[in-house]
Amino acid sequence: MKPLYNPLFVKFIVYFNENQDFFECHEVLEEYWKDFPDRTKEHPLVGYILLATAMYHWRRGNTIGAGRSLKKAISRLEKVSQAHPGFSEGINIDSLLKNSTHAYQQIKNEKPFSTFPIEITSPKIQALNNEIKPTMDLLPYGSDDVIHKHMLRDRSDILKEREKRKRQGRM
Repeated sequence: MKPLYNPLFVKFIVYFNENQDFFECHEVLEEYWKDFPDRTKEHPLVGYILLATAMYHWRRGNTIGAGRSLKKAISRLEKVSQAHPGFSEGINIDSLLKNSTHAYQQIKNEKPFSTFPIEITSPKIQALNNEIKPTMDLLPYGSDDVIHKHMLRDRSDILKEREKRKRQGRM
């Protein structure tokens, strides 16, 4: 299977393009990234994860974090088409880089948040997108639940795991 046909990558595109749930973009791609034995910070998926992180921070007004993340995202995404073409086949990586670079300039100039779509060029990815999207429980575009997700989500599982590690002396 081509890397971008993976259902988790397709969900990333749906979240990015449909309701701009950049927090979920990060979550689904991190889950996908963890499937790779060579999951270093240089892995091609990290560029997409950083892009989502940057957009999340920018929308929330954290321009310093957004700028740092987007600069790293652009650097990694520039390498994807040459070094890892499977991780750019099916999307317009040139358009993504152009839009990301423009967004970076907007952030540096303290312009208000604006977004852009990830342009799908593969009929197969578009078909997968159309197939997966109706099965996803998308939060309303622009809602507080999307914009402030990290503050509003249920973290009880995370806190339980952290407490468990503390008790085991592993924290």
